[in-house]
Amino acid sequence: MKIVEFDAKGQRVEVDSGSISSHGGSSSLAPRPARYDRAPEAAPRRKRKSSGIELHMFQTGTLKTKLKYIKMNQGDGDFEIPVPWFLIKHPAGNVVIDGGNAIEAAIDKRGHWGAVVDAYDPVMNIADNCVDQCKMVGVSPESVRYVLQSHLHLDHTGAIGHFPRAQIFVQRAEYEYAFNPHWFSAGAYIRADFDRPGLNWKFLGGEYTDNYDLFGDGTIRMIFTPGHAPGHQSFLITLPNTGPVLLTIDAAYTQDHWDNKALPGLVVSSADAADSVAKLHKIANDTGAMVVTGHDPDNWKTFLKAPYDFYD
Repeated sequence: MKIVEFDAKGQRVEVDSGSISSHGGSSSLAPRPARYDRAPEAAPRRKRKSSGIELHMFQTGTLKTKLKYIKMNQGDGDFEIPVPWFLIKHPAGNVVIDGGNAIEAAIDKRGHWGAVVDAYDPVMNIADNCVDQCKMVGVSPESVRYVLQSHLHLDHTGAIGHFPRAQIFVQRAEYEYAFNPHWFSAGAYIRADFDRPGLNWKFLGGEYTDNYDLFGDGTIRMIFTPGHAPGHQSFLITLPNTGPVLLTIDAAYTQDHWDNKALPGLVVSSADAADSVAKLHKIANDTGAMVVTGHDPDNWKTFLKAPYDFYD
């Protein structure tokens, strides 16, 4: 089997699967999936004509936590945040970004996450999982061509292993770090979510592959934004009618992070985190993008939500 990667100059290369560590999966270019009819579970949606490219904003429940774990050094008050994830319908194949919390967090949160639930307590119904939510808008698991990982923290890995034909994009630096994180980040990585047999990985190379264009048409670009995690990436989605939408993900958890008033509660590099926000500000200013922060409860309320509506 071959692994699709990028070398130090950003050139695409293929290597034998045996040349990477044993926890890596095989990778190849994902085939274009067959089209599937609308699932019978599909939810009522606002009736309007679609451009053919759609961005759906979903949520896998919330996390109950403390303010200091979201905004560094901001206090011990209770704070509850949404756990978003995103689906993009595209003529070349459906795309899931992150998938939110894994279904196991709804089934047995302490059994799956362990002691981390004392700091981040997931509030999630089983039906909130990303696979069942995809079905609500007529997307079957088999029709998802790509899963894009912003990073591999526990509230972003709900899609991994649940879409059987999908190729999974992640920064190689993030993938490697997830198997051997620093002690202060270890609780954020649930190895059972991403250390699975048979996964089809494609690794990106940081600055060398920055602004990677998934379909080659400018619809989905992956932006390298380390700091919160060493291999974090954000996404610029450009839609026919809505225009650019910047998904900061956890490069900016909240509006305070975006406004340079607070650092994230968890960072591997504060300097990189600040530089990544500055980088995203430039992109937003240059494109006029609508900015979607990662977990801001007030900001999140302002957007059209799936399964009832979408951006196109």
